[in-house]
Amino acid sequence: MGRGKKPLLENVEIKKIAAEGKSIAYIDEKILFVPNTVPGDVVDVQVTRKRKSFLEGFVVKTHKLSELRTPPFCPHFGICGGCKWQNLPYEMQLQFKQQEVIDNLERIGKMELQNIFPILGSALTTLYRNKLEFTFSNKRFLTREEIGQEMDIERTPALGFHVPGLFDKVVDIDTCYLQGGFSNEIRNFIKEYALTHRLEFFNIRNQEGFLRTLIIRTSSTGEIMVVLAFFHEDREKREALLDALQQEFPQISSLMYVINGKANDTLTDQEIICYKGKDHIFEEMEGLKFKIGPKSFYQTNSGQAYNLYSRTRELAGLTGKEIVYDLYTGTGTIANFVAKKAEKVIGIEYVPEAIEDAKINSAINGITNTTFYAGDMKDVLNEDFIAAHGHPDVIITDPPRAGMHPDVVATILKAAPDRIVYVSCNSATQARDLHLMDNQYKVMAVQSVDMFPHTHHVENIVLLHKR
Repeated sequence: MGRGKKPLLENVEIKKIAAEGKSIAYIDEKILFVPNTVPGDVVDVQVTRKRKSFLEGFVVKTHKLSELRTPPFCPHFGICGGCKWQNLPYEMQLQFKQQEVIDNLERIGKMELQNIFPILGSALTTLYRNKLEFTFSNKRFLTREEIGQEMDIERTPALGFHVPGLFDKVVDIDTCYLQGGFSNEIRNFIKEYALTHRLEFFNIRNQEGFLRTLIIRTSSTGEIMVVLAFFHEDREKREALLDALQQEFPQISSLMYVINGKANDTLTDQEIICYKGKDHIFEEMEGLKFKIGPKSFYQTNSGQAYNLYSRTRELAGLTGKEIVYDLYTGTGTIANFVAKKAEKVIGIEYVPEAIEDAKINSAINGITNTTFYAGDMKDVLNEDFIAAHGHPDVIITDPPRAGMHPDVVATILKAAPDRIVYVSCNSATQARDLHLMDNQYKVMAVQSVDMFPHTHHVENIVLLHKR
């Protein structure tokens, strides 16, 4: 089968679950990836991509539904791409996530594993997120079914999520089952206000319009932060919207805005201004308070964050006498969480604002045995730094999805702590890094934690002991 005309494949039986919310069928010894399907489905598939060893496509007709299926609870399922595994029973999701972690550690990391603990599922499988980001678009995304109706359909403005892989397409969201705490009500109020008052929704492709993005953060303490991003300043319209929002939702504790005229939506380099209330909210965990600003990173599933950090601390085996290095410390959540079990904790993070929050989090909790440093990990963590701050007994590392720079891995190996606890949101890059440590460290335990039900994402903790 060449790269010419894309075929329609009939009566395809889906065989296995695959990564990234897709499933697998086999066609002429090739793998066929099909989204929004479950093993046991029999479907017709329109191929959209042909390569030497695999195909990709989408379902155009269903002949038989698998007995494994569970009904999706969201009307936007299969369109917005946010919860691709809603059609899988949660227990099956957990089984696949755990198996994927094991496969990556064994195949990529070539690790000999022991003490593989059962994955920790989330008590909440809906309304579990504490942060969502929405995009304004002057034209909502049309589904294939709508386009196929061969009739004029009004392209009304949208406030919702990007379609996966399409930067300028936004699905209009009515109800999102990921976040509670007035999130849906706030978003829908802003949309209706904007339509009523004829405020311009952003044209992503042409880079024009007024309303650009919306961030809603909620916390376990009941606080709410709303951040509205405008493409350009119009003080009269901006203040009228923000005042109306505050009046309608007096429970908003932090109402903020930003004027972002850049070509991209990132706000880390922008000034975010507090309009009403505080410039932060608080999360709470095991009696500790954590200050969360508009740019702060905090695990988006608060309940599972506690399980993740608790297991990290347990696996570290702290007795109160250890020097602990917390790499990629962010706002110091892990560092402050483990501090009472250590002699001292040293946190390192690239983002200076995060380090300032980490210091504040230590101060407001009366924690005096932490110190924090900002800078590129591969530049800060070197032999001179270790000589100045003490040899680490335990290193906890929680890098971004890309994993650790080889120079950081090399420095960790030179530091030679007794134990390493590696927390990762990407078990493939985690396995790659662990393979580089295999000569000096062996895996003692593996603990997966499901932070994101109905998605393929999973957090994983690996405990290493020096050989």
